[in-house]
Amino acid sequence: MERYRNSGGDSGVSFYEIGSDYIIVKFSGTARTYRYSHRKAGQNHVENLKRLAQNGSGLNSYINQFVKFKYD
Repeated sequence: MERYRNSGGDSGVSFYEIGSDYIIVKFSGTARTYRYSHRKAGQNHVENLKRLAQNGSGLNSYINQFVKFKYD
């Protein structure tokens, strides 16, 4: 997994891993990971999550707003 840059300094996301049709996110303070896939969260959302993860900004906010409970 790659460390999330967290350029805003206030994200709950610590690590992520990108696959062809999914992203796995690990939040600070927990050992659990959450997998968001095209199948469950939708292709558009997953591709947005990937972009935000790579940019290091906005990932936690996007998850909370659009896909919070749409993990596999």
